[in-house]
Amino acid sequence: MGNQIKWAERSSRLEASAIRNKLFDEPDILTFAAGKPESSAFPYMELVDVAKEVLEHKGQSALQYSSTDGIYELRKLIAEDRMKAWGVNTDPEHLMMLSGSQEGIEMSGKIFVDPGSKVIVENPSYLGAYTALRIYNPHWLTVGMDEHGMKMDELEDILQKNDDVRMIYTVPDFQNPTGVVMSVERRKQLAQLAAKYGVIVVEDRPYGDLCYDGDPYPAVKSFDEEGWVVTLGSFSKIFCPGFRLAWICAEPEILQKFNMAKQGSNLQVSTFDENLAIEWMKRYSLADRIKKLCDLYRSRRDTIVRCMEQYFPEEIAFNRPEGGFFTWLTLREDMDAREIANEAAMKLRVACIPGTPFYAYNDIHNNIRLNFSFINEETIEEGIRRLGTLLHEKYGC
Repeated sequence: MGNQIKWAERSSRLEASAIRNKLFDEPDILTFAAGKPESSAFPYMELVDVAKEVLEHKGQSALQYSSTDGIYELRKLIAEDRMKAWGVNTDPEHLMMLSGSQEGIEMSGKIFVDPGSKVIVENPSYLGAYTALRIYNPHWLTVGMDEHGMKMDELEDILQKNDDVRMIYTVPDFQNPTGVVMSVERRKQLAQLAAKYGVIVVEDRPYGDLCYDGDPYPAVKSFDEEGWVVTLGSFSKIFCPGFRLAWICAEPEILQKFNMAKQGSNLQVSTFDENLAIEWMKRYSLADRIKKLCDLYRSRRDTIVRCMEQYFPEEIAFNRPEGGFFTWLTLREDMDAREIANEAAMKLRVACIPGTPFYAYNDIHNNIRLNFSFINEETIEEGIRRLGTLLHEKYGC
């Protein structure tokens, strides 16, 4: 049968995610691989009551189709709660609901990217963005990063030298995979460069609220005066990822394209989940929930940093992220993190993600991404101790 199927040419660019590995789900694996929120922090009992309320009082309408834009009341709550907290003054007409922000990335490719057109990404960048956009066959242009995020001088140099740049993709807050946060000044510069060169910025903010040191950073969108910034927000990290509820904030003419793209794929987000989110947000404080999550993850962040300082060879560089879910290791340049990650999983039953697939051209091999949100503090210590033993062996110390 395989020889007879006429596959679309684009299907050759489909790739399985390096993160969705069944090995990571085995019960004896200590996993630093999963970029998941803590399951025990989900508001189970609150949602039981809310679900009953929705079914009893909204009945059939909560189980029926709704608009592609999403329920107006939810978009209004997002505008007044989340977007305002990010420094963005907006309204429901500038918002549309998505089935996870991953859908927003994929639809950005559908809307903005032709085969061979240029897409600028941070180097490294979110693996899922490559997965979503690669099928549209872009030409990647990569911008280096430092401790303050994407380097704006490099970005402008690329914009000056290249025509047909269709979009710039960025994760400015506690980036996946590095945990780096873009400075406020660079956020301003990014919005200015987008307007100067007429290039769309897709700002992906799943971790923007999860700031453990100081106040959250304003969105790049908050500095956008001409409408070139498209911002993706999500309930996945601050509420429940299984809802697959996210949103896009953009100018109406851009939202119209996203609306039509969504009509051609899945029509709308879940009406029932929208109603659950509405009723939960009316009863409870999302800000209070975010604070509790920050307290939980801050403690885990502190634990993993302490353990890396204690158990890892001194030659290994790693960061202390201000927020988000990840820390980023840099090994000696002659080391291949893929081999180390494989050995750690098979021999020590510790899972971590090598950094190679986070680079657009898979050309750097000495980084490892560690997640600390989905693993308790006792397990963090044991896992880092095991990994440290392997790394000491590799470093000959």
